[in-house]
Amino acid sequence: MKKGTLRKVLHYAGKYRGLVFLSLILAVITAALALYIPILAGKAIDNLTIDGGKLLVPILVRMFVAIVITAICQWVMNKANNVITFKVVRDVRAEAFDKLQTLPFEYLDKVQTGEVVSRIVADIDLFADGLLMGFTQLFTGIVTILFTLVFMFYLSFRIAIVVVALTPLSLIVARVIADKSFKLFKIQSEARADQTSFVDEMIGNLQVVKAFAHEDENMEYFDEVNGKLEDASVKAVFVSAITNPGTRFINNLVYAFVALFGAFACISGGMTVGGLTIFLSYANQYTKPFNEISGVVTELQNALACAKRVFDLIEEKSEEKDKKSAPEKFTAEGVVDIKDVSFSYDKNKKLIEDLDLNIVKGQRVAIVGPTGSGKTTLINLLMRFYDVDRGSIKIDGYDIRDVKRLDLRDNFGMVLQETWLRHGTIRDNITLGRKDFSDDEVIAAAKATHAHSFIKKLPEGYDTVISENGGNLSQGQKQLLCITRVMLNIPPMLILDEATSSIDTHTEMRIQRAFNKMMKGRTSFIVAHRLSTIVEADVILVMKDGHILEQGKHEELLNKKGFYHELYNSQFA
Repeated sequence: MKKGTLRKVLHYAGKYRGLVFLSLILAVITAALALYIPILAGKAIDNLTIDGGKLLVPILVRMFVAIVITAICQWVMNKANNVITFKVVRDVRAEAFDKLQTLPFEYLDKVQTGEVVSRIVADIDLFADGLLMGFTQLFTGIVTILFTLVFMFYLSFRIAIVVVALTPLSLIVARVIADKSFKLFKIQSEARADQTSFVDEMIGNLQVVKAFAHEDENMEYFDEVNGKLEDASVKAVFVSAITNPGTRFINNLVYAFVALFGAFACISGGMTVGGLTIFLSYANQYTKPFNEISGVVTELQNALACAKRVFDLIEEKSEEKDKKSAPEKFTAEGVVDIKDVSFSYDKNKKLIEDLDLNIVKGQRVAIVGPTGSGKTTLINLLMRFYDVDRGSIKIDGYDIRDVKRLDLRDNFGMVLQETWLRHGTIRDNITLGRKDFSDDEVIAAAKATHAHSFIKKLPEGYDTVISENGGNLSQGQKQLLCITRVMLNIPPMLILDEATSSIDTHTEMRIQRAFNKMMKGRTSFIVAHRLSTIVEADVILVMKDGHILEQGKHEELLNKKGFYHELYNSQFA
């Protein structure tokens, strides 16, 4: 699992192989110079008493030059590592966000919003921290270990053998703890995602929480989730923190053995005091990277655990791609033919079965029925947010699965009960950032929906900046802006899903007149619970349990005294 995740990380880093190569070269130079400085120090010690110390000056000059070059190389290497890390993180985050655009709605139905946010924001941030430490210390540490071994074998083969013999102990300790900490960091990451999801859910529904006095229950649940995160974090950090003391203990043993064997070598005349100083410095430099790498490995466990969650998102199956045979541009007239359509969100629970429907160009089709009857589901199928399980939906003779999704949706203007506004000006929210609309066109659309009257009262009019989801605007005002958005550029077909549910009756009557004008000659689908708003529809579809029970005009259905008659009169009961 970890190896697969690490390979994916290296794949992203491979795009910047030039910088990686530069970092490796600088790591080699830094390590070589760091090992050269103890040699100079040893020579300085051995030459303290020779010729009154005259040989010390050139040695000290070389030491100074080596130290300056080492510092410069380390600075450039750290700069390169920062660039590599944050370019990789940028690419991963961009690919994760791009995946969101292609994920099927089935995935978003089963995964909490906060979970996805946690992966793209928190997990990638932690992944960046671990990756940066890995690039910064891992390269230098490995190169230092290899170079130090070469120098130690050159100075004393027997003492170097002792060092190498004790090294596996440090590696075994680090490996055992790393495996355990990876599992714990994965649990910590999942607990953090649960907490993020819950907080996101509560912030988005704070009014409901307060209305039902659910604060205490929420606090209890948050304490439970927070406790799980605390427990997971404590265990993960505790286990990972053992790595450094464990490897330091082994490394101190190595240092002690080197000092012991080196002292005997000095006594027997096999090594000078300066030589022992060099060897002890190398022993310290050899063991130091193990301590650093053990710390890096701990951070990498956390980073890889977070990276795996992000890669799991990136590797989720995207919605089926548009067919290559799809026409370059599809502009609909508005003839809709639904034949033998069956669909359900949960394949174990039937919803829409064997649905047949023929709609001619320009018809106003109202869809009514009790909650759960399949009204919004039918809209979702028309927009191809979901694909049918069986049967076909054709527009102007084209199966909607044979045209590009973007072209299909360009032919629909959609106003939903749920409003969507983003941070920006009123004008930006109406045009959705498109620059091809003049101010006169925007104002004309706002006047048609009666939004102009409240917009001009705002501090900056159409240039007033609103926060996400409309800020202090009322629900009705937000819905008027969404209607204006469609009114600005009316496509061949319209979908109005409870489009006036948050608007007062007086304004609704005026907007209905605007809608009637807008729908003239356009195929329109109107989902409504207030049946008084659809009495002028060309055809009313009465749905129940995924089937069309009745269809016809308002008066015809009332005269039948069937299910529609019951629904309509229940409003006045």
